Amino acid sequence: MVMNVEEVREYCLSLPMVTEDMAFGEEHLLFRINGKIFACLALDGEEDYLAVKCDPDYALDLRDRYDDIEGAFHWNKKYWNQLRLRGNLGSSIICGLIRHSYSEVVKKMPKKFRDAHPDVATIRE
Repeated sequence: MVMNVEEVREYCLSLPMVTEDMAFGEEHLLFRINGKIFACLALDGEEDYLAVKCDPDYALDLRDRYDDIEGAFHWNKKYWNQLRLRGNLGSSIICGLIRHSYSEVVKKMPKKFRDAHPDVATIRE
């Protein structure tokens, strides 16, 4: 099942301590954990894309396996993929990659933060 923009937004906000903002303008909805971006939803109307952070080797593997995943435009392509939401990616893949992105950002946060928020540190792909 393909996810629409609102379903992606709801899923991102369901994760612990997630906030949203539009710091890059009205065409980009950012999702953050502890102030750090883990997902960017492009709302340009023509194509809906979700940029997510990714382990570099996994990012390349995903691009090879799925036509609807490519290096994220305007993001460091080594670490960021963009998912074409109107493509053929199922909700389980999209949700899994959102969780992976969230986890990638959380694991770079100080141990003190992770220890203080065990619900954040236990989110897995």
